[in-house]
Amino acid sequence: MNNNFSDYLLKHNLSQNTITTYTRVIDSYFDLFSQINKNNLLNFKEHCATHYKPSTANIYINALNKYLDFRKLGALKLKLLRVQQKSYLENVISNEDYRYLKNQLKKEGKMKWYFVFWSLAATGSRISELLQIKVENLLSGYVDMRTKGGKIRRIYIPDKLCMELLQWLNSQNIDSGFVFLNRSGSRITRSGIIKAMKTCAEKYNIDVKVMHPHSFRHRYAKNFLEKYNDIALLADLMGHESIETTRIYLRMTAGEQREIVNKVVTW
Repeated sequence: MNNNFSDYLLKHNLSQNTITTYTRVIDSYFDLFSQINKNNLLNFKEHCATHYKPSTANIYINALNKYLDFRKLGALKLKLLRVQQKSYLENVISNEDYRYLKNQLKKEGKMKWYFVFWSLAATGSRISELLQIKVENLLSGYVDMRTKGGKIRRIYIPDKLCMELLQWLNSQNIDSGFVFLNRSGSRITRSGIIKAMKTCAEKYNIDVKVMHPHSFRHRYAKNFLEKYNDIALLADLMGHESIETTRIYLRMTAGEQREIVNKVVTW
């Protein structure tokens, strides 16, 4: 049954990571319950709400709702938990730490990671998107990605980044194919990038909480709005289905809020 469910999710343009997560959720459900009925579904929702953060619990509920659609049991679908929105952005790398990270990597000749982190912050790419960038895309200055909904999202690569990256690739005798490779010549992996982030956090004394893939995507969005205040354009560039998703970047980080409070509150 799970194979059929995976095929169903694939046809609805969900990513492989999402498919893997959703099928595991369904396995978890049937570990607890043998049948699908309203009572069991509500108990599963309660189980998720008790054992996981609301955002994680909602991932489980979304997975189960997709499965109910797959089984043509949409009338049994569950409502998501209400998640209280915070008034600030959490765990976003500061411009100071970002610049320091780049400078240190370049100074030490760790050019692959220098360009990985620069590319994440200068394009707003997700890791899965970053790993699909090819030399040919640097020549055109953009890469077209197919989104979950089957639409095409164009990711622009700034000229300065393209130029420096092409020069480095030329020094590595790479003139075609995927840009970011490991020592064996295969594409680097998501886990490899995350491991490098944790290593850099420890080595350069950067808070490990801000060294995660989406932190650089958040930095891209924050910086874009500060320099060009067009949230509709940013929504398109980020590949958001709704502009409401993009509005989070109008908020300050907790550190930025604290800095303003310390300047303003003098009484």
